[in-house]
Amino acid sequence: MDIKNFVSAISQIAEKKGISEEKVIESFEAALAAAYKKEYGKKGQIIKAKIDSKTGKFNFCQIKTVVLKDMLYTDEELEELKEKKKDEDEESNLKEGSYKIRFNPERHILIEDAKKINPKVEINDEIEIPLETKENFGRIASQTAKQVILQKLREAERETILNEYKSKEGEIISGVVQRIEGRNVFVDIGKTLGILPKEEQVRGEFYRPGQRLKFYVLKIEDSSKGPVIILSRAYPKLVSKLFELEVPEINQGVVVIKAIAREPGFRSKIALESKEKEIDPIGSAVGQKGVRVMAVINELGGEKIDVIEYSDDPKKFIANALSPAKVLDVKILPKNRALCIVDENQLSLAIGKDGQNVRLASKLTGWNIDVKALGDKDIEEMEEEFKEEEIDNEEENEEVKEKKIRKTKEKKTKKEDKNNKKDEENKTESENEDNNKNGIRNEKE
Repeated sequence: MDIKNFVSAISQIAEKKGISEEKVIESFEAALAAAYKKEYGKKGQIIKAKIDSKTGKFNFCQIKTVVLKDMLYTDEELEELKEKKKDEDEESNLKEGSYKIRFNPERHILIEDAKKINPKVEINDEIEIPLETKENFGRIASQTAKQVILQKLREAERETILNEYKSKEGEIISGVVQRIEGRNVFVDIGKTLGILPKEEQVRGEFYRPGQRLKFYVLKIEDSSKGPVIILSRAYPKLVSKLFELEVPEINQGVVVIKAIAREPGFRSKIALESKEKEIDPIGSAVGQKGVRVMAVINELGGEKIDVIEYSDDPKKFIANALSPAKVLDVKILPKNRALCIVDENQLSLAIGKDGQNVRLASKLTGWNIDVKALGDKDIEEMEEEFKEEEIDNEEENEEVKEKKIRKTKEKKTKKEDKNNKKDEENKTESENEDNNKNGIRNEKE
């Protein structure tokens, strides 16, 4: 074999397929072993080939498993067997060590014979027996080798792609729209294609072949046809990952994204908190003249983004969440509700188109938010209703407590009554026994 051409061919295949040279050599070895078995091997043999990448020489060997006589079926036992098992099933049984096997001289070797080849060998070990090296293979064997090497290279490429993109799960990746089939968009992301399903597309966003976009790697699935990379343009974390790319303070962990709420294609709200007092979280995210936030908006196709400051105080956080509307007062109510009071001219802005602003604020904060204008008569009525509900809840809680106390008392009384009955029964039994004994004594006297 021309070692220079062989090595260069291996390096070219490894570079083209994106797999290691060791994997390419392994696939060549498997192909040579399959060709050797097809041309010169016997049924049931396990043959391995080894290629020396330095000299270009290759050797063949037969693999046999070391067994004991006690592990084999006798002739009488073989006759008694009604259902014959395949060799593969028997090999698995051998590994489990709970069943006997049918001896196959092409696959098994007794430990006495194996010790002559390798004195350190043990039961269930595999031993290599050298075979005569052959270099001439027929057409059928060559075709078999070709099929094996293509299959092995395909499996190695698939494994490499799966491992590479599995590490990118939950990250942003750049890709080019390749084609659109039905509702799915296929994106060229490098070594393979990603799928953007209908439910992960942004409403109102149009995709055309050749368009370069950023996508969120939602999940990687391993199928029979190869790894499937599911992409998303609608996932809320796409916004936070874009901010990480554009804002160094967020990437370094100085500014932290505490919460995010999104309606894809329309509006997003993102709450930020600074770990250092000197750094303004909103200013760092917006950037000079809005450069940073505009880069994110442009990537999302013009989707509006509200950057707000996070606060541990629920009132302040809720007031900030209703940005850009100015909130005069926030009243915390029972059942995770909050009442926000604004000026009449700020009411429509606080609620937003079709209630979008207040809906996103509720998602961001986790509170059910009601917005009312200052001077609205309903505010007092709402407060009274909530107070009444609170009183009713307290009364209900008291009733529940009383019921529990009653039940526990009833259980105690029932137990006491049972114990008293048992004591009385025991007393009567003991009295009866004493009376019987006295009667017997009197009769004897």
